[in-house]
Amino acid sequence: MTQPKLLIFASGSRSGGGSGFENLVLRAREGVLDADIVGVVSNHADGGVRERADRLGIRFMHFASPWVHERYHEISDETGAEFFALSGWLKHVSGLDPRRTFNIHPGPLPEFGGAGLYGHHVHHAVMEAHGRGAAEASAVTMHFVSDEYDRGPVFFRFHVPIEPGDTVETLGARVLRFEHLWQPEITNLVLSGAISWDGSDPESLRVPSGYEIDRYDHPASPARSNTA
Repeated sequence: MTQPKLLIFASGSRSGGGSGFENLVLRAREGVLDADIVGVVSNHADGGVRERADRLGIRFMHFASPWVHERYHEISDETGAEFFALSGWLKHVSGLDPRRTFNIHPGPLPEFGGAGLYGHHVHHAVMEAHGRGAAEASAVTMHFVSDEYDRGPVFFRFHVPIEPGDTVETLGARVLRFEHLWQPEITNLVLSGAISWDGSDPESLRVPSGYEIDRYDHPASPARSNTA
């Protein structure tokens, strides 16, 4: 059976990043993620994503500005990708099929999303809210991508409680760990069509029978109360 062709968008930085991209590649090679990863796109010509792509033998594509509809469409056509996973991609997206484009976000949405809220900025905002008594947990969130930053329909949210003594760094590391644990599993559900939407109406979101969007436990973590 032919595997769905998946293209990953991952910004990374000039000095690092791209761990989510590498995790998806490794899980695909282990058979955990049922996907043919046809390449990775970064807005940095060199850096963490390029280094990982070269080491893993994955096609690397540098996507410089402008990040406009036509260029996204060209990349889609050039790679023959059927699905598009944003895994640390920091640029606005247009020109990709919204029914087949999805993002992973390191915090609760919509409360901690939007332009400028990515990576450590999210963790900093969550910890600030926690200090005011306005947040008890962060989250790993996955959603389809619409024209507005972080506003597409959410189809997965794993709650990550803030623990005593947490800092921006420790919270961020724990959220990243759970991103790596959950992303391949939930991505499979999108690629198989078990999770879907029509690309325009959030109410059209469909998930499997018995599927819970909000999760509080993972086999690799201590049991958590679902009141977190």
